[in-house]
Amino acid sequence: MTVLLEGKEKLKILYGRYGTYISPVLKFLLALLIFISINRQLGYLAPLNNIFVVLVLALICSIIPLNGIAVFGGLLIIGHCFGLSIAAGVLALVLFVIIEILYLRFVQGDSLALVLMPVASSFGLPCAVPVGFGLMRGPLSAISVSCGVAVYYFMEVVKENAAALQSADSAAALENLQLLLNGFVNNREMLMVMIASVTVTLVVSVVRRLSVDYSWHIAIVLGAVTYVVIMIAGGMFVEIDSNIPVLIVGAVISCVISLILEFFVYHVDYSRTEHLQYEDDEYYYYVKAVPKISITKPQREITTIRADGEELAEREARSAASHAAAAEEPDYENVDFESKLEESLKNLQK
Repeated sequence: MTVLLEGKEKLKILYGRYGTYISPVLKFLLALLIFISINRQLGYLAPLNNIFVVLVLALICSIIPLNGIAVFGGLLIIGHCFGLSIAAGVLALVLFVIIEILYLRFVQGDSLALVLMPVASSFGLPCAVPVGFGLMRGPLSAISVSCGVAVYYFMEVVKENAAALQSADSAAALENLQLLLNGFVNNREMLMVMIASVTVTLVVSVVRRLSVDYSWHIAIVLGAVTYVVIMIAGGMFVEIDSNIPVLIVGAVISCVISLILEFFVYHVDYSRTEHLQYEDDEYYYYVKAVPKISITKPQREITTIRADGEELAEREARSAASHAAAAEEPDYENVDFESKLEESLKNLQK
């Protein structure tokens, strides 16, 4: 644990020193991952399905706020849908206009949830985003999470009906629009995932605020269990085939990711919890103080280690110098002054 805490402190110091350069790199990598994921799932418009275009867009997103990733991601999806058919493009445009209205009205700071939810769902980890944003943000993050679910399943519907949309002529645009709309609105799996994600976000955001020990750990586990239970129970009611092992594995991995997030963001020491009481003229205040786990920077002593030969020669030189000084200095304590005086008188008499 000490090694992990030291690594955490080093990362904090590193980010504090070079955060100006690290943040654009992280945004670039995030945008690159999202745009590549969109092109891999859709990729119907050749000019946009180009790694050079993706790199340029990711580079632009690295120097603008995170909202830019959501905007460029939406434009990329709309472009690919228009490349497939007019009906798909129109429906994508309407969907993103609705999302932007909801986003700008309620949750302007949760663009990361909107763009991460489709990516996490494509990797089989849809539970990780609602749990993470329930920990870090609040109940309103459920709106961004549900919008991300809608974007992911819209791309799935377009992908499933791509063959029919490509083979149809322009006169059947209305029929294609109806086909996509029915496939999107009547998607029971999307509805179940949306309900589960919203519920998990609300449960985690409420539980982690409770004044109980290990509230964040409880919130993480409870959120993952809630997601699995809702998906399994909902699948039984609406007759959706749920792959239970995949759900459980995805929930476990989501718990691990959330625990790593908790380690870097929260991570307190409940063994040193203090309960304090204050009062004034009108109220009594009961405060529970839980200190964060931190590690002091180790004090290092620098010792100069010389070569053996050099150190030995220096010691011998110091010893010889001390002996020479002792030999040259007269030993007044052992001198017999009386005999010396008698000898001097005899010399004078002669």
